[in-house]
Amino acid sequence: MSNHSTSTRFHALIPCAGTGSRAGTVQPKQYQQVAGQTMVMHTLQALAQVPQLASGWVILSPGDDHVWAEQGWPQRFKRLACGGASRAESVFNGLQAMLAAGLDPQDWVLVHDAARCLVSPESVSRLIETCRDDEVGGLLALPLPDTLKTEEGGRVAATVPREHKWLAQTPQMFRLQVLHDALADVAGSGFAGITDEASAIERLGLKPRLVEGSAQNFKVTYPADFALAEAIIRSRT
Repeated sequence: MSNHSTSTRFHALIPCAGTGSRAGTVQPKQYQQVAGQTMVMHTLQALAQVPQLASGWVILSPGDDHVWAEQGWPQRFKRLACGGASRAESVFNGLQAMLAAGLDPQDWVLVHDAARCLVSPESVSRLIETCRDDEVGGLLALPLPDTLKTEEGGRVAATVPREHKWLAQTPQMFRLQVLHDALADVAGSGFAGITDEASAIERLGLKPRLVEGSAQNFKVTYPADFALAEAIIRSRT
C-alpha cells in the first residue's frame, strides 16, 4: 500500500436538511423517535463505531430548531447549518465547508443518508477497505432481488431483466475534491439529474465500484418503515 493511501483520512457527511414529506410525520422524519431516540441518532451512532472514520459532518437546514440530546452524541462529529433546498445541494454545501475547514482534498468522504439508520459499522468498514485504493471510489448497493416492471397507465408495459441491476444504497465514497467538483459542474442547473453522489461521478465518465450491502440498510421513507426499523433495532439489542 502506498504512503499516500496510508495517510489518507476518511470522513462521513450526513445530509440532514430534508423534511421527509412522504414519511407522514409532523416533524422532519430524521427526528422521529425510533426505539427510544431520534432516527438520525441511530444513524450517527452506527457511523461512530466505524474505526476508520476521522470525523463526521451533519448538514442541517439553516432554519433547523431541533434540540439535540448531547448524551450519545459522537465526539468526532459536528453539526453545520449549511443545508440546501435539495439533498444534492446540502451535500455540495457540506463539501465546501469541509474544504474550507482545511481537510485534504484527497481525503475520502462517505456520504450517508440520515434515514438509513440500520446501516452496520461492519458494512461501512468493508466499503472503506474495498475502495481505499480504488481509482474512483464506490458505494454500498444490493443486487436487485425482485422482478422489475415498467408501467404505462397503471399497467405493466414490460418486464425488465434484473441481471446486472443493483439498488444503490449509502454510504457512497469518493475523493472529497472530485465529488465537490462533480457537483459544482451541475450546480448551475439546480443539480438536475443528480439522484445520488455516484450519478454525479458517472457524469465524469467514471465507474464507481459496487460493494454488496445488506437488505437491512434500507432508507426509511414511508410510515410503515418506522415500525420495521424499530423492530430490527430492538432485535439487535
